Amino acid sequence: MGHSQGGAGVTSEPTVADIRRWKRYLAAERAEGAVYRDLAARREGEEREILLALAEAEKRHEAHWVALLGDEASTVSTRGDLRTRMLGWFARRFGSVFVLALAQRAESRSPYESERDATPSMAADERIHGEVVRALAERGRNRISGTFRAAVFGANDGLVSNLALVLGVGATGVSAQFVLVTGIAGLLAGALSMGAGEYVSVSSQRELLDASEPDPASRGAIPQLDVNANELALVYRARGMGADEAQELANSVLGGADMGSARERSSDVVGTGMRAAISSFFFFAGGAIIPVIPYLFGAGGFAAIITSAVLVGIALLATGAVVGVLSGASPLKRALRQLAIGYAAAAVTYGLGLLVGPLLG
Repeated sequence: MGHSQGGAGVTSEPTVADIRRWKRYLAAERAEGAVYRDLAARREGEEREILLALAEAEKRHEAHWVALLGDEASTVSTRGDLRTRMLGWFARRFGSVFVLALAQRAESRSPYESERDATPSMAADERIHGEVVRALAERGRNRISGTFRAAVFGANDGLVSNLALVLGVGATGVSAQFVLVTGIAGLLAGALSMGAGEYVSVSSQRELLDASEPDPASRGAIPQLDVNANELALVYRARGMGADEAQELANSVLGGADMGSARERSSDVVGTGMRAAISSFFFFAGGAIIPVIPYLFGAGGFAAIITSAVLVGIALLATGAVVGVLSGASPLKRALRQLAIGYAAAAVTYGLGLLVGPLLG
């Protein structure tokens, strides 16, 4: 059994390391194909067809490694590595944008560009697969963007602001009961403020977008337009089209085409004001309760401060990792960034508490 190196047509007997590597690639291709099929089973229409097409593409890659491995291919596990198995588990149970975001990141890390035994077309396929999955994930991100933004900001603000409040007050040396009351007051005040702010923000954004939508009544004016002047073209030019394209489109509309089919729609999905407000309120409250937990169980002093900081640190790492996954970025970097920002803010208030404490005494 031979294999080609560097695309030059030179063959040689594969080494043990070669066979081990090919088996790993084959297992990964089989597992990734299964992930796309699992996702497709939870989709309908165009998204389902796209995911099934990706699964078929993975089969072509499987065939390449099977051809190189020969009889050895029968010994390859269909489970893939731990990362791909986790993707499959999420796909079967959730089938959400979370899984697509993970798949996007997995495709972007393909080793085929530097793999001598992979063909150039396979490396190109993986790049394009990443863009396809990115586009599918973008659809999901757009659908949840308003609520997700409110949830992430709410939880993060609750964690950081109440940790800073609890540590700052605790550092002054006041009683644990006083810190507890302060933390709960901060939770309620912050959650109400966040909810109200999100409602106003999202409602205002929707109103601005609605104001930019074409007036449906303007369609009734189309039959009365002067065909020679054709001012309808100005509408499309004002929306960003070139002069020739706008003129052509206006002519087609005057000829009987649907004006609505030519209208550009914003892909921004901002959600509803009430949904964003409720999401922000509860996520802020969920984050803000974590720094208070040690005091709810009767802890006090330095032990309570350390416990509170550790619990919030874990939560900040989790929220940062989720943001990283959904944005297609490194979960670890986003998690560490979230942790650093939160602890920096808390350190400032803790230091101020240590300075103010003796003055209060």
